[in-house]
Amino acid sequence: MIDLELHPDRLQRAVRRARERGIIVPTFAQMKDPQTIPTPIVDRLGDVGLWDLHPLNLFRITWKNEPVKTGGRFGDVNIFEFPSELTGVPARILALVGKWFPTGAHKVGATFGCLVPRLVTGQFDPTYHKAVWPSTGNYCRGGAFNSNLLGCESIAILPEGMSRERFEWLAKIAGEVIATPGSESNVWEIFQKCKELEAARSNIMIFNQFDEPGNHLWHYDVTGHAMAEVLTNELGGGTYAGVVLTSGSSGTMGCGDFLKEEAPDSKLVVSEALQCPTLLENGFGAHRIEGIGDKHVPWIHNVRNTDMVVAIDDADPMALIRLFNDPAGRAFLTKQGVPADVVDRLDLLGISGVANLLTAIKFAKFYNLGSDDIVLTVLTDSMELYRTRLAELDEAHGAYTERQAAIDFEARLHGQKTDNVLELGTRERKRIHNLKYFTWVEQMGHSVDELNAQWDDFPGYWDRIHDSVGAIDERIEAFNDEVGILKELAR
Repeated sequence: MIDLELHPDRLQRAVRRARERGIIVPTFAQMKDPQTIPTPIVDRLGDVGLWDLHPLNLFRITWKNEPVKTGGRFGDVNIFEFPSELTGVPARILALVGKWFPTGAHKVGATFGCLVPRLVTGQFDPTYHKAVWPSTGNYCRGGAFNSNLLGCESIAILPEGMSRERFEWLAKIAGEVIATPGSESNVWEIFQKCKELEAARSNIMIFNQFDEPGNHLWHYDVTGHAMAEVLTNELGGGTYAGVVLTSGSSGTMGCGDFLKEEAPDSKLVVSEALQCPTLLENGFGAHRIEGIGDKHVPWIHNVRNTDMVVAIDDADPMALIRLFNDPAGRAFLTKQGVPADVVDRLDLLGISGVANLLTAIKFAKFYNLGSDDIVLTVLTDSMELYRTRLAELDEAHGAYTERQAAIDFEARLHGQKTDNVLELGTRERKRIHNLKYFTWVEQMGHSVDELNAQWDDFPGYWDRIHDSVGAIDERIEAFNDEVGILKELAR
């Protein structure tokens, strides 16, 4: 659950730190609707770049940022609609765009949901504690960024095989960067490093995205409302079919809980790499879809609300990032009738974004969705974080050609099939849920009673998390009142 117990002495130190650093904390309500942000704050954002280490950028933790790198304010939810000329299916596939968050990825929102409730209650003392962000990439980047803006020290942990861009950026932002063995699939090594740090240091607080209810809650409330708003604006006379998401920490899947409350017959689809089919067949392995660490079922995955598992061959997104970004690939897509404005924006898809698009295509084909059906997904980040991967692919395979573009377009995009797809009934859901035992009870200290409660007390267990938003916002507002900066701006 979301613990909001107050620790008065620590809280006063957090308040003093915020006052010294000029920190105002946004509420969940303001992240959902930036129109409620006080005008003096909005006016000052005109002089702040999207990635600047400035406390006001806390108010840009929203899906509604103006899509510019400097001086932007707010507008509608940033979305990308993929036309059938690109997808090969008639269904409308719409994705929320993560690039226009600070750090260029939506994980900055998830880390806010984890750190801020502890900060504004005094559980986290920024004058003593260091925030540890174990991750396979974007989560530790978001955690380091938010820690900096909130006046906290941070430690970022991620596998040594992740993209060079991540490490170069973290070296400038995080207080400490720790590289663990392996790559995308080596989540267990990250957990082990956290245990080592806990044994050696008394002043750390670990924010493990895989079992942090604040990660799930932020996406339930903020991403869920953003998606519902998109549907209100786009649905017309059509039908909302479902939301598809790669697993990762399962945090983003919280939006699926919200959407199922709005549309109970809609589907929540989770995908993973075929090379590591943990959900599909209790499998293991290594893969190259950065951002979807696996080999376990995250504690915060609400399996009872999950309707389908899809596995994506990691060779497909790795090939398609070349088709979408190389000049030869883009020229070929234009020849196939893909609108130029769509081609020009394909760099909004990072590797996991391509995997989400392919999952949506397989979902649409499986259910034979038509032109009146809408499928939602997210683009967690963009190719801005993977340019070195394109260079590595060129070095490994040679220059990208029109012939290769034609092959990738037909085989890996339009040629997606409905293989490696599993509809979940009660038995399959329970099988996946039970896999949590081996990671979270045997190895990470959670109780069997709570594991059973996630399943047996449904939806009550999850409702208690979701219902905490109002109480968190009250604590944020009380914290800002004590800091006093917001009052001064209003004068």
